[in-house]
Amino acid sequence: MAERPERLARSAFRLFRPVATRWLDNDAYGHVNNVHYYSYFDSAVNGWLIEQGLLDFRESPVIGLVVETGCTYFESVAFPDALEAGIAVSRLGRSSVRYEIGIFKAGAEHAAAQGHFVHVHVDRATQRPVEIPAAIRAALSALG
Repeated sequence: MAERPERLARSAFRLFRPVATRWLDNDAYGHVNNVHYYSYFDSAVNGWLIEQGLLDFRESPVIGLVVETGCTYFESVAFPDALEAGIAVSRLGRSSVRYEIGIFKAGAEHAAAQGHFVHVHVDRATQRPVEIPAAIRAALSALG
């Protein structure tokens, strides 16, 4: 088993986005089921990309595909908790970016859960890796 990562504080992240929990996120044990955290990660990053004008999920010729993801859980959250997703970039390659994401109860100092995912930028038509477009690279660099 891999060593458990250190629980991250808010200061490890450059950007925060609200995350709304939903009734259906809770499982039989009364907390948000693990699968929903990955949706929170994806929604936080892609929502930011869309708001910045860097992604049109219907038309952009270059899109990011998730090729790796992981999550470590430190404390339970449950509907109706208000959450925040902290986002940072830990690695920016030619065609890929690794995002670090923390899920915080609103205002909390330490992440209730934290993880990562890697986007590989590909040509929408060919699905082959391409260089990250300059505008996206510049925005991602600011999160590093």
